[in-house]
Amino acid sequence: MNTTKILIGYSVYLPIVIFLTFYVSKTLFKNGKIYMLDIFNGREEIANATSKLFETGFYLLNLGYALLILEIHMNSNSYQVLIEKLSYKIGGFSIYLGIMLFVNLFLFFRGKKKTAERKLQTTHNNG
Repeated sequence: MNTTKILIGYSVYLPIVIFLTFYVSKTLFKNGKIYMLDIFNGREEIANATSKLFETGFYLLNLGYALLILEIHMNSNSYQVLIEKLSYKIGGFSIYLGIMLFVNLFLFFRGKKKTAERKLQTTHNNG
């Protein structure tokens, strides 16, 4: 029955996208802490707070998108079709997650660049 296969699809899709989101987020924000500390001149409290806000936004955007594209339509009762649908959904979500990762990295690097420019400007004005 199609309903059973759709439920199987949901039970495979949801844990995978949730795991991917949490894995990418933990990796990004654990390693991004160095950039945040540099951006905020070693002020750990503000760096951690900002990082947590970015992380929360990352979860909301990515899990929200994963739920938005959750719907699976099946015209066939075939496991092959189910696997192909899941591969399309999970693959598309993985690409989206990769783009979001690079957007966040861009923001980290941009913040680091702005901090370096401010330091250079301050040094130039004081010297």
